[in-house]
Amino acid sequence: MLTMDQVHHIRQLYFEQGYRVSEIAREMHLDRRTVSKYLDQEDFNPPPPKPLSPPNLCPKLEPYKPIIDEWLQKDKFARRKQRHTAQRVFDRLTKEVPEFDCSYRLVAQYVSVRKKELNLTHQDGAIPLLHHPGEAQADFGTADFIENGRLRKDGKYLVLSFPYSNAGYFQLHYGENMECLLESLVAIFEHIGGVPREIWFDNTTTIVSKIIRGGGRVTTERFTRFAEHYGFRPVFCNPNSGNEKGNTENKVGYSRRNFMVPVPEFNSLEEFNQRLLMEADEDHHRSHYMKEKFISELFEEDKGMLLPLPNLEFDLAGHLVAKTNKYGKITLDGKYTYSASPDLALETVHVRLTSDTVTILDCNLREVISHRRLYGPGKQESMEWLPYLKYVSKRPRSLRNSGIYDMLPYNVQQYLDACLNTERGQVLRILSDLTERTGFDSAVQTIDQAILYKAKDPDSLQNLYRRLYADVPELPPIPKSENIPNVIPIRPDMSVYDSVLQGGFPHG
Repeated sequence: MLTMDQVHHIRQLYFEQGYRVSEIAREMHLDRRTVSKYLDQEDFNPPPPKPLSPPNLCPKLEPYKPIIDEWLQKDKFARRKQRHTAQRVFDRLTKEVPEFDCSYRLVAQYVSVRKKELNLTHQDGAIPLLHHPGEAQADFGTADFIENGRLRKDGKYLVLSFPYSNAGYFQLHYGENMECLLESLVAIFEHIGGVPREIWFDNTTTIVSKIIRGGGRVTTERFTRFAEHYGFRPVFCNPNSGNEKGNTENKVGYSRRNFMVPVPEFNSLEEFNQRLLMEADEDHHRSHYMKEKFISELFEEDKGMLLPLPNLEFDLAGHLVAKTNKYGKITLDGKYTYSASPDLALETVHVRLTSDTVTILDCNLREVISHRRLYGPGKQESMEWLPYLKYVSKRPRSLRNSGIYDMLPYNVQQYLDACLNTERGQVLRILSDLTERTGFDSAVQTIDQAILYKAKDPDSLQNLYRRLYADVPELPPIPKSENIPNVIPIRPDMSVYDSVLQGGFPHG
């Protein structure tokens, strides 16, 4: 390819000085076709830039690039703050790939290039703050997790960080309500064996009910009781100034990157939270980002300034009263509906709340039913059928007029319609018993089987349930031995019959 100076000279000789093509080719030692090409050229725009190809990093990294690419590709479907950093990729390779022996620098170079290609890059700023030992900061972060195979979006985890040492602990929950906050704080207090003297918070409505002109705060009664019980002093950031507790803001991101990537999977949230506390202890065995000490050493100074744990336990559950509707249900937070009992229709009930349960009690504080607490956007309903089935089993004739009939699944309605009036009460009692044993879904599946086999009587319903859910071991067939004859000869003792015919009875 000719330079632009050479192209310019060719065109100058031809258009300005009148040289012929053959003369230009001879003078510049070029082919005639080359000269003609540049004389006919009309577009002199520079060529478009070519995309940069990733650098050919150390060949030792080549076997691990597919693994890194797979992790980064999956990050495209994870929330931005729950994606792999270069450090997290290096840590996972070191831990999960036994033969891995490349340096962090090479991994960081490759991850940087691949993240740019996948549009996964993002940078956050941070403001360092100075604090004294024994002070802490609290904040919630957001992360997805998988529990018992179910993906839970927008889970919340509370981070309690200690800016002096840069130590931090966190607990994962389904939401960000008062119960989640208090249960997380107490779990961390008990794990570290003390209470921070001062804890910084945002102005969340969970804690702050009113911001007073001049900088004061009115906190909710329940939070005030909690702070007094444990003896710490709550401090609040100025509105829209989360940077005032920059340590915990950074710790929220650090916790997500190092403990929530990849998206965690577990069966028990309680066990997972216990594991997080232990992993946080292990994470403190690293150097402080500024001070020439390990975080674990500095945290000992933090712990030396902690307040002692109180002697009496604090009731972490929330308590409120609610009015049921005509179906005996209550609605919380304007969108979550929980069943109570038809006996309690249009009554006032007590409700006990934890981070994961909603327990409904009657006016005498006796438990009626307990639900898994609902979280997430939109209206949701939790239905526990046992009180309703017990109610109608005692009044089978009122089934159609009770409102409960319309709430039942269609197949259950169909089955009850086909039952005899004399048997409907027994069937409802059986459904109540089955629901109490293994849940309403198992009772509905038993009904499906009964419809399939056209079995309408209560005994058949019980037998079908046992067939579906009874824990009967399946025994292997007995192997046939060659010594066992196909036909076993029978030689009865006829003397017994002789004695009978003679009017006597056999002796012995």
